[in-house]
Amino acid sequence: MTLLTNHPFAEIKSGDCASLSRTLTKQDIELFALMSGDLNPVNMDPAWAAGDRFHQLVAHGMWGGALISTVLGTQLPGPGTILLHQSLDFLVPVAIGDQVAVTVVVENMDPVLQSVSLACRIVNQRNEAVVAGNAIVIAPTEKVERESVRLPLDETLKAGAG
Repeated sequence: MTLLTNHPFAEIKSGDCASLSRTLTKQDIELFALMSGDLNPVNMDPAWAAGDRFHQLVAHGMWGGALISTVLGTQLPGPGTILLHQSLDFLVPVAIGDQVAVTVVVENMDPVLQSVSLACRIVNQRNEAVVAGNAIVIAPTEKVERESVRLPLDETLKAGAG
């Protein structure tokens, strides 16, 4: 079980940061396409992608946006966070096998709205920025610590990875 702990507004300071790392798999692309309905051949069809500008399958741009949302909702501020705004620039494609590091850093805080502005950045294994932007969230007001929800697909994915 994974324990999720948040950071209420009162505990957050400018400069606080959180991150995660992931390696893009073909299964990630397929699951994102299934969830979103985005079947763009740049992401889904190897023959098409081979003749396209990137010459290989690449992640949907919003896969990176989803990873940023994961950091915000599970780490900083964490459980209870409400995403208000997200602005992203997609700078370099992410290909299957690329390892990315997703980082969010607190830049500003609004005590009236209990909102937090965060710089968001994703870099690949070559330290190239692949996504950059910002997010504004409403931070939780109370401390929360709880076990994460277990998804039915978790065991299926683990079995396929081995």
